Amino acid sequence: MHSSALTGQLLPFEPGEPHRIGLLAGAGRFPISFAKVAREQGHSVFCIGVKGMVDEELAEYCDHFTTGSLGRFAKAIRLFRRAQVRHAIMAGKIEKRVLFERFRWVRHLPDWRALHMMLRYARKNRKDDTMLLAVIKEFARDGIRFGSALDYCPELLVKHGFLTRRKPSQSQWRDIRFGWDIAREIGRLDIGQTVVVNDMAIMAVEAIEGTDEAIRRAGTLCRRGGFTVVKVAKPQQDMRFDVPTI
Repeated sequence: MHSSALTGQLLPFEPGEPHRIGLLAGAGRFPISFAKVAREQGHSVFCIGVKGMVDEELAEYCDHFTTGSLGRFAKAIRLFRRAQVRHAIMAGKIEKRVLFERFRWVRHLPDWRALHMMLRYARKNRKDDTMLLAVIKEFARDGIRFGSALDYCPELLVKHGFLTRRKPSQSQWRDIRFGWDIAREIGRLDIGQTVVVNDMAIMAVEAIEGTDEAIRRAGTLCRRGGFTVVKVAKPQQDMRFDVPTI
């Protein structure tokens, strides 16, 4: 097996070979971008999107597309096995707030595989890394290995440097440096990956609500604008399930 230069994980496939890829998709454009590039490279994409979160446009770029609730692991595993999928990736935002909503167990009723997983792992804590690693282990019990989307499509990773013609001002650089260490620390604690800074003061810290809502909250505090968003990879970032995106 080969080791990924991007993620450091052992790859259960030969780089460049076409594969039947299982895609567990959440919200946002990242799953669509991945599926487009994967299909262009000759891969077949078999997708299960999280009901109520996934963008239905994704179906256009998949060989098979269906939706399911967060707690239906057995359905996802059955679909992948029937499609002879042995390699899978996760992409897209999961709205974790739904796990704390009223009647959540009705909307996202877990099946026996999910219940079994929660009994084994969720009692430890419900941090992102704990829960998502548990999902990876559950699929591995059926021979389905998760990799990173970047192992298949490294071109989706942003390039080093400035992305626009406008460069940060001196005051913005101060806010970036100030926010960098704080964002790395909340990442180390598995709280979030984003802080919003204005004049070296923290205006918002990302938690379970996600990056977009943290930015919106800062906007209500800085109505004239002018704040800086700093988002980083966690020191222990596992790119198999948590590629940082904005």
